[in-house]
Amino acid sequence: MTTIITFILVFGLLVVVHEFGHFYFAKKSGVRVREFAIGMGPKLLQTRRNGTTYTIRILPVGGYVRMAGRAEAEEESIRPGMTVVVVETDGVVTRLNLSEQTELVGGRALTVNRIDLVDDMFIEGYWDGDESTLVKLAVDHDASVIEADGTEVLVAPRDTHIESAKLWQRALINFAGPMNNFILTLMLFLGLAFAMPGVTTTTLQSIAQDSPAASAGLKKGDTIEKIDGVKMTSWQKMQDTFQALPGKKTTVVYERDGKQLTTKVTPKSVKNGGMTIGQIGVTPTTTKAAGPRVAYAFRATGQAMTQIFRAIQNLVQGFSLNKLGGPVAIYKNTEQVSSYGFLAIVSFAAWLSVNLGMMNLLPIPGLDGGKLLLNAVEAVIRRPVPEKIETTVTLAGVLFLVLLMVAVTGNDILRYFFK
Repeated sequence: MTTIITFILVFGLLVVVHEFGHFYFAKKSGVRVREFAIGMGPKLLQTRRNGTTYTIRILPVGGYVRMAGRAEAEEESIRPGMTVVVVETDGVVTRLNLSEQTELVGGRALTVNRIDLVDDMFIEGYWDGDESTLVKLAVDHDASVIEADGTEVLVAPRDTHIESAKLWQRALINFAGPMNNFILTLMLFLGLAFAMPGVTTTTLQSIAQDSPAASAGLKKGDTIEKIDGVKMTSWQKMQDTFQALPGKKTTVVYERDGKQLTTKVTPKSVKNGGMTIGQIGVTPTTTKAAGPRVAYAFRATGQAMTQIFRAIQNLVQGFSLNKLGGPVAIYKNTEQVSSYGFLAIVSFAAWLSVNLGMMNLLPIPGLDGGKLLLNAVEAVIRRPVPEKIETTVTLAGVLFLVLLMVAVTGNDILRYFFK
């Protein structure tokens, strides 16, 4: 049960933060956000505020933001021949009901002949029981539609569409989701830094007897400044540098008592997990100061982004489903991390967040990166990408992502449950 709750909270946090980025900048750009959903599947709860309907849905995985746009207009569920219930005042419709679950006080049934909720904003048809008189009613710019499942959202006139926003605004809306994930990663690492007893520094705490460091004359209290001319900004960087130089004589610049000194160190070759790494036999001091803690958070975020980028490069160079993981893999990793305590969960969430942000920036249609690519094409050709081409490319991308997700999930199930 602990794993399930942790998984829901972590995954939910990442998705809500990601979608909030799209939501916030869409609102600021004048794009109508019809719905902000937490979860997927059938609706459990809904409330409407400032023109947006907020829903909680039954499956606590994922979420989405429904913005007014061409895609929404094409999916409009009111068709000629349908009967809808409308509420109108002085010939102007303010609510339309398509749901059998909801009754509108003062509503009248209308059999639709024609309807336009994008440009001309009208509905035309016959009142129930009177097929002799064709009526045409204006639809209010901020009228609402109660959909078949009972979700009530505002209509989507063209001026509220995302396509009506400026190019830079659309690009910002598309980038805002991944951007929020990067910000969340930084905030989580910042919280982690201040929750830990202290953060490591490049100042040496202890020197192992007969170690390469001892042979080089390094002592407790020395601060490592450079290794082979490269400035050391963190203990992790210093450790990684030495590990990459097993058996190789390296030049180390260090500070002792305010003086800068130089020595030669040859890291000892050590077998670790089938790899040979270099070690010099030292441990770091830690500090509780605020500055190093903040610096740690920024470094950890940068390192996480770099490692995810390298993982993506590795995936492109040699694709394998085993290099990918879906919800099943995340759940199994959450199960393992949960046993290590709260700080491990925070670190895990930070890594997942930067992973989600980086993966969403891949230039694949259907992802934020694919949308940004279309924005870039539009900027180059100085006109919108033809609607037919954009739709075809996006549908192809979505189909690819769906098939990939099915394949990844199936592979995860085989990996974790049928070993």
